[in-house]
Amino acid sequence: MRNIISCVLVSLSFTLAPLVQAQSAEKIIIDGSTGVTPLVAALAKAYREQNPATVIEIGKGLGTRARIEALREGKIDIAMASHGLKVDEIRQQGMAVHEIAKIAVVFGVNASVAATNLTGEQICSVYSGTTKNWKELGAADLNIVPVTRPDSEVDTEVVREKISCLTKLQMPDSVKVAPKAGEMAEQLATTTGAIGMTTMTVVEQSNGRIKPVALHGITPTTANVQNKTYNLARDSFLVTQATPSPAVAKFMAFVRSDAGKKVIAANGAVPAK
Repeated sequence: MRNIISCVLVSLSFTLAPLVQAQSAEKIIIDGSTGVTPLVAALAKAYREQNPATVIEIGKGLGTRARIEALREGKIDIAMASHGLKVDEIRQQGMAVHEIAKIAVVFGVNASVAATNLTGEQICSVYSGTTKNWKELGAADLNIVPVTRPDSEVDTEVVREKISCLTKLQMPDSVKVAPKAGEMAEQLATTTGAIGMTTMTVVEQSNGRIKPVALHGITPTTANVQNKTYNLARDSFLVTQATPSPAVAKFMAFVRSDAGKKVIAANGAVPAK
């Protein structure tokens, strides 16, 4: 069980490499959107396998303004970001924006749930508290445990925008709130009957403990995300200084390389062109 939590939980900061005693060791500090962290963590792990002398630290998460301020002040080397990025403003501050992937936002369910497909109306009935048992949706007799992210978070913004009945839905207090993406991952992986909005990266890293459901019969495959048949998706960006350090430039080159794109695809995301 700890394997999934170590992969996708980002509520605590962590280092993706042992301390390297050599004074010449390179160090990269990354922080920002917790929704992008699982994918970046996978990229950092793969990069470290090729560059074991590099230390990569990923923080516990920073808000939209805080991550850019931290990058501008040199407190971090790379900022993770997603939807709503004001690219022109960031570039005017002497920073570079790198789109790395598009990731399907999905309603993930705990492995105990037999449901494989839901309509928007069924999802709304779950989050309004009208539907409380999975048997009402054609699955086995099991209490539904709905979990959501705060309305200010990207996953919630995406599903509320694309599923019309969710747009202004006031969720009852019975719906659990997971402030961080990693906390949502933990809830979905460990809570029988749970459902919540997450990403295909989290699903892929869950070792089968979280399953995605199709929406109106459309599955969140790479092809369906690319052709926009499946329209719940979030963009993933890395922001660096316009002239980054050699260590950061080397890492970014890996992210854009064929090897980096393979890591992105293997973790349920669509590499940026």
